Amino acid sequence: MTNTSTQIQFSLHTTRRGGGGDTVEAPSSIRGRLPRVTQVLALAIQFQDMIQRSEARDYADLARLGCITRERMSQIMELIWLAPDIQQEILEFPTSKTWRFPISEVAVRRVAEHLVWEDQREAWCNLKQNNHLA
Repeated sequence: MTNTSTQIQFSLHTTRRGGGGDTVEAPSSIRGRLPRVTQVLALAIQFQDMIQRSEARDYADLARLGCITRERMSQIMELIWLAPDIQQEILEFPTSKTWRFPISEVAVRRVAEHLVWEDQREAWCNLKQNNHLA
């Protein structure tokens, strides 16, 4: 591990307002909110990248850095097991300002429990159909 004080960072956009200084806004406040499952999958991908770049030794190390339990870290990292096309679809979910996304992280983790990607794709299609997204 290169740095024990590594922190997970999210990018923010700065905007100019009137004659004042810069204000910082999260991207979600500009275009709406990403579904929670999209946010968590992006975080899992970022965590996996941190391990590959040796910024963290393992999931336990990431859990300490992120101030979350090891159990929660394991739940987050289960999303990495999803077939690449399912991951891409989740990452492309639209933002929304007014509604709650019908597919939960828990439901997607159930899809990821299938170790064969074809089985995941079938479960994913069923999940989308049951939530009127197909």
